[in-house]
Amino acid sequence: MSRLRSSAFLLLLILWTLLLSVTIPYYALRNEPRATRRFSRIWAGGVLKILRLVGVSCRTIGEANRPDGPALYVANHQSTFETIASAVLVPDVAIILKEELYRIPVFGWFLRQSPMIAIDRAGGGTAMKKMFREGREAAAEGRSLLIFPEGTRQPVDVRAPMQRGVVLLYKALGLPVVPMVHNAGLFWLARSFEIRPGEITVSFLPPIPAGLPDAEFMARLDAAIYDERDRLVAEAGRTA
Repeated sequence: MSRLRSSAFLLLLILWTLLLSVTIPYYALRNEPRATRRFSRIWAGGVLKILRLVGVSCRTIGEANRPDGPALYVANHQSTFETIASAVLVPDVAIILKEELYRIPVFGWFLRQSPMIAIDRAGGGTAMKKMFREGREAAAEGRSLLIFPEGTRQPVDVRAPMQRGVVLLYKALGLPVVPMVHNAGLFWLARSFEIRPGEITVSFLPPIPAGLPDAEFMARLDAAIYDERDRLVAEAGRTA
C-alpha cells in the first residue's frame, strides 16, 4: 500500500508540474517577480492538495506568533515538504536555498524568477556577502526570509548543529526570528518520494527579538527548534 501511495503521489506531482509548465513563456515575457510568486503559490497549493489525496494533511499552530511585517523564519529541514509548502505558509517568502535547485526542470525556473536567494555552498565569503545583500533587498521589498540552518535534510531524531550562517544573517538583517518547526519527515521521508499517511504539523513559535548576543541567540534558537520538533514527533506517536 505504501508503494502504491508513493507512486500515485509522484505521478500526480509530475502531471501537475507539467501542466503548469506551459505557463513559463507567459511569465518569462511578463517578467514580474510578484506575479511569478503568486503563480508559484498556486503550484505549491496544488501539491498540498495532491498530498491530501494520498492521505497526508497539514495543519498549522501558533499563527498568532507571526509578526505583521518581514521576519526571518528559521525552520528545521526533514523533507521536500517544507521547501514547497513554505510558498503557501509564508506568502512572498524569499527562501535561502542551494544553487543546485535552480537546475530542476520547471520548479527551478520558478525559483529563479521569484527570485529566491540561491547560495553556492562552495562560494565561501563571496556567497555569504551575496546572501546578505539579497536578503536586505528582499526585506526592503517587504518579503520575509526563510533559512534551513541544518544545511541539509535530517532524520526526525537527529539534532544537527546549526550552521553559523543563520546568526550572521540574523545580525545583518536586524529582523525578528520566527522558529518554524514541523514533523514532515514522518510522512514525506527525507531524500525520497516515500509518502506515509498522517497529519503534518507546522508550528510557529514566539519570535526571538533582534539584537541578542550571538551565543544567546543560537542557544535560544536551538532549544526552540529541537524541543518543539521532539514534541511534535512524540505527539504524532511515530518514528521514521
